Amino acid sequence: MTPEPTIPSDALLQQLRERFEQLCQEVTAAVNAAPAGQVINASEEKVRDLLADFRQLTYQTAVQLRLQAAQAAFPPSASPPDKQTTSEQGPR
Repeated sequence: MTPEPTIPSDALLQQLRERFEQLCQEVTAAVNAAPAGQVINASEEKVRDLLADFRQLTYQTAVQLRLQAAQAAFPPSASPPDKQTTSEQGPR
């Protein structure tokens, strides 16, 4: 039994780098927009939502990369040479 293909963390990083940089900008914008003395109350929910979206994107991307690695490791098998394909059989 062969082990399932894995993905290097660099592949995930490459896929998410731009979105992570955007996340950092959005988090700092939310914190910076909060009035003095109200930083937590005025920014915590926005930052939590941004991080939740990024967490979901990160997980989905990692699963998709692993699925792609598994598909690449096991290409579809060729059809038997003696079997005609639908296009070779003509109209029905």
